[in-house]
Amino acid sequence: MNFRRIGSAAAAVTLALGLAACGNDDGGENQLRIGIKFDQPGLGLMEGGDYTGLDVDVATYVAEKLGTPAEDIEWVQAPSAQRETLLETGQVDMIVATYSITDSRKEKVDFAGPYFIAGQDLLVRADDDSITGPESLEGKRLCSVSGSTSAQNVQEEVPGVNLQEFGTYSECVSALVSNAVDALTTDDTILAGYAAQDQYQGQLKVVGSPFSEELYGIGIQKGDTEKCEQINEAIREMISDGSWDTAVEENLGPAGFEPGEGNPPNPDACA
Repeated sequence: MNFRRIGSAAAAVTLALGLAACGNDDGGENQLRIGIKFDQPGLGLMEGGDYTGLDVDVATYVAEKLGTPAEDIEWVQAPSAQRETLLETGQVDMIVATYSITDSRKEKVDFAGPYFIAGQDLLVRADDDSITGPESLEGKRLCSVSGSTSAQNVQEEVPGVNLQEFGTYSECVSALVSNAVDALTTDDTILAGYAAQDQYQGQLKVVGSPFSEELYGIGIQKGDTEKCEQINEAIREMISDGSWDTAVEENLGPAGFEPGEGNPPNPDACA
């Protein structure tokens, strides 16, 4: 892929936001710019010029149903803190990036879906049967990312947990494998994505006792009801023709992960 040419002012804004976009200079009217994560194994991961993960598979399927083949998709990095800005300023057409549907976000953007129901869970070493849920974390060394709501949730529920906050989930996974911590907490899909990586297969497991509910939606610009309905229909087709099951199994199955209650979900009506 070639980097899309943009004006110097736009380039400055993009660099300031820490965004990275890859696209085709010859994109036609059916080209879609889709925001994904670039650093989440099993969900949205960029390696060289390849993009893989459940979110990537969902986005590709939806795009094709909307008339955009995979080769015409421009993938744009969508850091969590910049997702609303990317949509509001028109830098992307949609975002598929573990984007939980919340009332506060719906004040700024609209959502199609949900296409997946995730939940906060725990990742532990495969041979550790002592941790079965938050209630068994008393005195344990729990890792999460600095400032994350996941860490705060567990600390409030289990005051006696020994919380250790790292800069990234990758650091937490490395600490877990090396026995520097006892567990890692965040969305079960993210945990399964790490556990499914080749270098960790057989070493880690998701506890499988989620204690929250996160509805992953596809973010679009506010007021675009027609696109919302088109995306919802594509999600329904992906579920009905078996492509949803295949995507989940291929991306998260190697970790022994099974989708929680409510999956696959039925998309909500568009506002």
